[in-house]
Amino acid sequence: MGAGRVFAYGAAAGLLGDLLLGDPRRGHPVAAFGRAAGAVERVLWRDHRGWGALHTAVCAGGAVTLGALAQRVVRPSPAASVALTATATWAVVGGTSLAREADVIGRALRAGDVEAARARLPHLCGRDPQALDADGIARAVVESVAENTSDAVVGALVWGAVGGVPGLLGFRAVNTLDAMVGHRSARYRRYGWASARLDDVAGWPGARLTALLAAVAGTDPRGALRAWRSDAAKHPSPNAGPVEASFAGALGVRLGGTLSYGGRVEHRPVLNGEGRTVEVADIERAVRLSRRVGWLALGVSAAGALLRGRPSGGTS
Repeated sequence: MGAGRVFAYGAAAGLLGDLLLGDPRRGHPVAAFGRAAGAVERVLWRDHRGWGALHTAVCAGGAVTLGALAQRVVRPSPAASVALTATATWAVVGGTSLAREADVIGRALRAGDVEAARARLPHLCGRDPQALDADGIARAVVESVAENTSDAVVGALVWGAVGGVPGLLGFRAVNTLDAMVGHRSARYRRYGWASARLDDVAGWPGARLTALLAAVAGTDPRGALRAWRSDAAKHPSPNAGPVEASFAGALGVRLGGTLSYGGRVEHRPVLNGEGRTVEVADIERAVRLSRRVGWLALGVSAAGALLRGRPSGGTS
């Protein structure tokens, strides 16, 4: 069985496993990687870009190497290869957990319990919840659903199609490192620079595919493409910009504006200024769009892997 078919079958099984099972409450492989990366950081940390780059290389390189070794061990068995790919896909994608967290906050807001929604918001994103009213929380959730559709689902599938199990694990490792050390705090401004830049590079193809599929799967394809074209570059993140702008246009809402992270206020450009203010009901709409995008991304990635594995020459 060729590598393309192994990925296609395994990724489909893994995405279905995520849909049915979600993330385990204990012992998640990504959490284990995070603990290992934290241990490496405690040994290597210096307020220096070079030491941060070494941390990134050790952790991300270790994940890729582990994936490559596991893939090599099971290569003689097609069934084991598919099972490994399915397990890796299930381990690295997080679409179901993303949807569940968004739904929990949405239910609290619909019940009028803004305090419960504020308490839950840190499970989904790093905003300061106390500064947000119900509509502000809803906007934060929609933006997080959009961005994490790329980070937690589509990007992993893209790199899995390119690199198999090492690609799946490597992408998730880079994304996790960015969440751990890639932010602009005093501790990580230099040390996390390499992780943040590598995450920008690794996330680039998945973000563009997410934006395109959001336009295809949304109710307003022209609006999504228009917002992507006109507003994406205004966003400070080269990858969140296209995704959030396309989601905003597809949903007909206005994203961006003033927000607060860790007590630091940011005034971000408005995305899809022609749209309306986000409402609580838009959380459910964003989750449905995210799910459609994830399954479309599976189809695109599987097709790409199958085409890449086809012989290019003629018969002899």
